[in-house]
Amino acid sequence: MGNEEYCLYSGGLKGAEKAFGECAQKHNVNEVTFTFEGHKLAREKSVTILSNDELKRGDISMEIVSARMGRRYSTTDKIRKIFQTIFHMINKGYQVFAIGWIQPDNTIKGGTGWGIELAKFFNRPVSVFDQKMNKWCTWTGNEWAEDKPVISSKTFCGTGTRNLSDEGRKAIEDLFSRSFS
Repeated sequence: MGNEEYCLYSGGLKGAEKAFGECAQKHNVNEVTFTFEGHKLAREKSVTILSNDELKRGDISMEIVSARMGRRYSTTDKIRKIFQTIFHMINKGYQVFAIGWIQPDNTIKGGTGWGIELAKFFNRPVSVFDQKMNKWCTWTGNEWAEDKPVISSKTFCGTGTRNLSDEGRKAIEDLFSRSFS
């Protein structure tokens, strides 16, 4: 399969999502960036602006999100739209790769955590580069196990923290090199 047969789904935000997009472009991998009207992006390549009806397909109660994640989230319209956009990214990309921090309760810090919980719920292969431990971990079904993942599915999602470390950026670059060299 040629690299151009693969497709990265992302949100185009600064940090990890921008780095995933830059690596996709470097390796001649297609890219789709999901967003909503009025949302500021750091990477504007192959942008799909989700309509209100499309966003509603990814709607979920903020109480359910808070309960699943073990923390409270704002109920503002913007955070709801971000979580709805994350639904579309995870729904389209079979494999899910994220950069962030694995918490003691096995969730991932911040909004990235909701994407990872959706991926687990959808029974998708999911790997997270933990920026504190500086290593990749893959979800085994009940725990995180150290791994060196590769992109093996035609569709995949790349997401994560806006506060990308140099190690996190290198982890993304290495993931693409392992997968597409």
